[in-house]
Amino acid sequence: MALGYFFSRRRSRAIPEQFPPPGESAPWRRLLAPPEQLQIDAGSGGELIVSRVRIVLILLLLPIPLVNLVLDPFVTAGVVGLVTCLVALLCSLVAYLVIRRDFYRPWLGLATSLFDVTMVSAGLGAFLLLGQPVTTVNSRLLFEVYFIAIGATALRYDARISVAAGLAAVVQYLGLVLYAHLVYDLNDPALNTHGYGTFDWATQISRLLLLGVTTLLAAAIVIRSQRLRRQSWSDRLTGLSNRGYFEERVQAELARARRHAQPVALAMIDVDHFKRFNDTWGHAAGDVALREVARAILAAVRQSDLVARYGGEEFVVLLPEMAPALALERVEEIRRAVAELPIRIPRRSETAHITISAGLAEYGPDGVTPEDLLDRADARLFVAKESGRNRVIGPSHDLGTQRPSLRSG
Repeated sequence: MALGYFFSRRRSRAIPEQFPPPGESAPWRRLLAPPEQLQIDAGSGGELIVSRVRIVLILLLLPIPLVNLVLDPFVTAGVVGLVTCLVALLCSLVAYLVIRRDFYRPWLGLATSLFDVTMVSAGLGAFLLLGQPVTTVNSRLLFEVYFIAIGATALRYDARISVAAGLAAVVQYLGLVLYAHLVYDLNDPALNTHGYGTFDWATQISRLLLLGVTTLLAAAIVIRSQRLRRQSWSDRLTGLSNRGYFEERVQAELARARRHAQPVALAMIDVDHFKRFNDTWGHAAGDVALREVARAILAAVRQSDLVARYGGEEFVVLLPEMAPALALERVEEIRRAVAELPIRIPRRSETAHITISAGLAEYGPDGVTPEDLLDRADARLFVAKESGRNRVIGPSHDLGTQRPSLRSG
């Protein structure tokens, strides 16, 4: 069931991805948990690295079957090796070009990881076709490539991929061993023409256990890396993305919008009279208010949208693939939800209320760079505050008097 998440990227109004988990979950749940968008973006970079390494390795291996064919055109090993390398090279180039076009989904990382593992199994299986079953079960070089393929899954930042690739390696290798054991007498000296030794189940079980341990280690590395990256990208008070991550992600989203001619909206949101609220109710109540505002924003947006705490009491919301009119309606929904929030005052029985003001900018008419959009949204936020607060100013409104971009609330 968890693997179903591989096939979705944009899920509407799901559990907010940018809040950290409320507590430590069971280990198997962490293994099967779908990655956050933060991790998917990191996995895209890792997939690009793996694609480049895969292509280089195949190009380095390609001369071997070519030399074999030149020396003896009638040797089946050369033909099988050449076809395998060419197919692997073609698939690797296609995957690389797809990733370069900024198309990355968790299912793509799963597919390429399974491809890597299956190519190792195919190489071992080729020895069966060549009548060298002892080489299949006792190979000292090709078998170790399994560990490289499983280890590389950690670069996808998705523990499910590590688990799936590791299980595939175990199942495929076990299938090869069982087939070789049932069809051939693996201890027949006539089959041991390359000095690979005799067959014994103790060695094969040890190999399978090593594959399993490598799988668990790769998954543990992913889980640990996810936790560290989440901490570096998250605002500790609200659990939202922080400004550093926003500035990294907005570049990618605008580049995607430019390539695919898609709309993008950006909203700057500021809590009204936040200093007065702190002075009246205390800083602990102010922290509660910021957390509640963050939750209200996340409840109103899609999981594919980016919400970040930009600084102090200011938030920024990036709305990819959303037209300005719909974006304005979405931010208005946020404004109304915040106005209705009862803020519980710590250690007191009272509740309080707050409001927000927002400015909205549109990719294209308002600019094509993050700086342009932030400045335009900030100018409209200033107009919203000057007009009485608790309102949203969007591209359809007259800006009136503008101010220099201070972004200081």
